[in-house]
Amino acid sequence: MPVLTEHRFNVRAYYRMAESGVLPPDARVELLNGRIIDMSPIGPAHGGTVKQLSRIFNLLARGRWLVSTQDPVRLDDHSEPEPDVALLKPAPDDYKRRHPQPDEVLLLIEVSDSTLDYDREEKLPAYGRAGIPEVWIVNLNDAALEVYREPHFTGYGSKSVLRAGAAVAPHAFPDALVNVGELLKR
Repeated sequence: MPVLTEHRFNVRAYYRMAESGVLPPDARVELLNGRIIDMSPIGPAHGGTVKQLSRIFNLLARGRWLVSTQDPVRLDDHSEPEPDVALLKPAPDDYKRRHPQPDEVLLLIEVSDSTLDYDREEKLPAYGRAGIPEVWIVNLNDAALEVYREPHFTGYGSKSVLRAGAAVAPHAFPDALVNVGELLKR
């Protein structure tokens, strides 16, 4: 009986597919664990929350980090996901020559509604394996903010669930407080 195997793509092949037209220029896809994943359409609540996070973190940055929205982060040779928001270490060229790598990421944020299971079960472990120090999942379905810290090979060792009335700051910048209730308000 033949053994079925899955073909895993690397980042180089992924880009060649886009350059050659195998992946259309307007394709909303990302590469995760060697698989090309179709991304869900962005609804108003999701898009508005991403804009809100971008505004909040740009105001708080004061040159300490760059805010990246829905841009690739190269985790390894087989994963280049596009988190909704990333706080990145400043780079002299603003990452014009390459995408940021895990040691340049301070915080990743995924805004989740229809993608909640995928973000928790697929992306979160990949982020942990890559050593991303902190991930937030803005869980629009349950009106909660999930904060993950202490990365390890299977995910994260610490998880906190915050709701309206709480405030949270990225671990690297404790003065950059975000009002959870305002973030989750619809």
